[in-house]
Amino acid sequence: MQGVNKAQLCEQYTKRKHCLAQVKIYGLKTNLTKIRKGLSDVIHQCIVEALSFPKDKRYHRFIGFNDDEMIFPDDKSGQYTIIEIMMMEGRTIKTKKELIKLLFTNIKKELHIEHSDVEICIIESPACNWGFRGMTGDEIKLNYEVKI
Repeated sequence: MQGVNKAQLCEQYTKRKHCLAQVKIYGLKTNLTKIRKGLSDVIHQCIVEALSFPKDKRYHRFIGFNDDEMIFPDDKSGQYTIIEIMMMEGRTIKTKKELIKLLFTNIKKELHIEHSDVEICIIESPACNWGFRGMTGDEIKLNYEVKI
């Protein structure tokens, strides 16, 4: 993209609120193996609902640890799960809070995991920091646009 100011492209892209999200789920291997599909379905449903995300865009990575590889406080059970959602910046605080609350509610309802055993972190990054389909995130035209 010769002659294009990438900083301006990134800013324009972010203002249009195109957003991509990838999810990492951490927990004990023995627990994640049992709940992987159900948890992935719940997370995806919440992302689709809260972020108006296309249903065919699911990016989940499960990272399971042996019992001796994950240290956590005594008030957590073997179901202790950490969910990190990495996404392009541009969502409102209200939207991000809605996503977090939906996750807590639906994980408890569908998988019977207590709120105290779930931690969620949303990590945002400008579109220009992403790379996929051979381009940077601010250069690519996605097949969806989110204005929330």
